[in-house]
Amino acid sequence: MTAPERLSAAGARRIALAAQGFADPRPRGRIDRRHVRRVVDRVGVIQIDSVNVVVRSQELPLFARLGPHPRHLLPAMAADGEIVEYWAHMAAFMPVEHHRLFRWRMAAATEASWWRGIAARRPEFVEEVYEAVAARGPVTAADLRTEERRRGTWWDWDDEKVALELLFYAGRVTALRRPSDFARVYDLPERLLPAAALAAPTPTEAEARKELLRLAAKSLGVATDRDLADYHRQKMPAIRPLLAELVEAGDVVPVQVDGWPRGTYLDPAARVPRRVSARALLSPFDSLVFERSRTERLFGFRYRIEIYTPAPKRVYGYYVLPFLLRDELVARVDLKADRAGSALLVPGVFAEPGVVVEAVADELAAELRTMADWLGLERVVVGERGELAAPLQKLLR
Repeated sequence: MTAPERLSAAGARRIALAAQGFADPRPRGRIDRRHVRRVVDRVGVIQIDSVNVVVRSQELPLFARLGPHPRHLLPAMAADGEIVEYWAHMAAFMPVEHHRLFRWRMAAATEASWWRGIAARRPEFVEEVYEAVAARGPVTAADLRTEERRRGTWWDWDDEKVALELLFYAGRVTALRRPSDFARVYDLPERLLPAAALAAPTPTEAEARKELLRLAAKSLGVATDRDLADYHRQKMPAIRPLLAELVEAGDVVPVQVDGWPRGTYLDPAARVPRRVSARALLSPFDSLVFERSRTERLFGFRYRIEIYTPAPKRVYGYYVLPFLLRDELVARVDLKADRAGSALLVPGVFAEPGVVVEAVADELAAELRTMADWLGLERVVVGERGELAAPLQKLLR
């Protein structure tokens, strides 16, 4: 497209939704790896989190974009080395082809204070742990512990776990997630990742950072400089001169968006749909909303997760998912899967100001039924809290 010099806030929102895959209808029929691969390639990072209130958080971005799908596909792709976990945003799955773009970050691992701490206390220990993984892998931290293990202070990790995480950060080991308890199971990259990915040339730090900015622009569609930096957790001082080079090369285009700050850029290949007809429950860690200031700028939706807030101080609930309808975030849905009772619980459901409650309730009821069926739960049980509770109860009775 010919890049505009100015965009309305609504136009920017539709561009962002299209870049994240929400302008496309959900596929019909059998969903397979090709569909998951398209989502992963489009968003670039799927944040991983241990929270399992509904399902593991990394499953929800696929459901939001694809609807019901075989839940084994993402872990199967990781086991086959098609995607890999690394600190790409937070802990996240990414295409294995992106592995090489983080080698500069891996090389800087020894500068971390926690590395220096264990190195000062036990200078040979990290290497001993690496040799144990090479000899015994795949292993968990528990596999390497001695009876007289020394307790650490960092998240109450012991030295074995700290050493494994340092090796993971440095790229000397990689990991898969154990299904039973979500623990990382560590092994050597050459035993888990394709040889072609490991043999790919290592770019300079500047080249890798620029490519990550290009990928962020593609996944975001339109973004501020801080949005672009945050997507792969880069620092602003490092990316400013690189962003100028991308502008000069035409890889991103400066643009003004009504109500947005200066320093906003458009992916020149971004789609500008006239309308978006999405319907999705979004994980708190979905790449559409994981940067909260961007979420507020795009949708006028101030979003804070309340898992770590004491119960009496929570406003909306423990695990609250934004509900996307067409091109707006229209509700907040507190969700929990009661697996023993075979029910999807909705303790509270709150409409955003100005929405038509009945219209939102009808669409949300359909999405909740679809999610319950996907999770193998027999019913949806709606509580009493929130403006949408009563109409949802009627619809889901």
